[in-house]
Amino acid sequence: MPWPSRKRDKGAVADKKGPDAKIAKTEEKTSDKEEEEKSAKPPAGSSTSGWKNWKKKESESGGEESKITYCHWLLKSEPESRLEKGVDVKFSVDDLKAQPNQTTCWDGVRNYQARNFLRSMKLGQQAFFYHSNCKEPGIVALVKIVKEAYPDHTQFDQKDPHYDSTSRKENPKWSMVDVQFVRMTKRFIPLSEIKAHHLAHKAEGGPLKDMMLFTRQRLSIQPLTQEEFDFVLSLEEEKPR
Repeated sequence: MPWPSRKRDKGAVADKKGPDAKIAKTEEKTSDKEEEEKSAKPPAGSSTSGWKNWKKKESESGGEESKITYCHWLLKSEPESRLEKGVDVKFSVDDLKAQPNQTTCWDGVRNYQARNFLRSMKLGQQAFFYHSNCKEPGIVALVKIVKEAYPDHTQFDQKDPHYDSTSRKENPKWSMVDVQFVRMTKRFIPLSEIKAHHLAHKAEGGPLKDMMLFTRQRLSIQPLTQEEFDFVLSLEEEKPR
């Protein structure tokens, strides 16, 4: 890719909209040992699909929580210029669309849990492209995984702001995937709107009640259940609040 490392996971920076709107291109800082202990692969199991069937399935199951399957993703990237160790880490959806075949590697992730999520991604899975750390954070497009996890070359590049001197080529610490632009969402879906639904679902029940965008705000790679993905995608058909 023509610019170095744009998708970041190193210290934490807050989104500019609301106290819970924190970006996850840069992650909370903990020691490698703490990160390793805290990190875990996404839970496996069965999942319901679609908001329309959610109440029915909840009733049929007696309201008990089923095991969660994560099959979609939310990827945060910064659309506005910001220098990190002298390198501009800006990367908007327009930058993605300008890449050859509208495809790029999703590099620079330096958080163990986010890395594990990257390694769980499967070919063809879709993700929301989320603009973060900007005046109006939110979802702008859909992308898909076109290459599963492989070693992130930036960890070995001493000129890259996310060079990791402790990583070895025979046993790389960090991974990346390739993503390809699919389409713009029919409208911009702002963080504030998603948060309003999250709070309502948290109080009354609904697919966004445990959405990681609000429970693990700082992660730049976030998994979504089928229910969460379907509900958020359905918002593009509604008029903005």
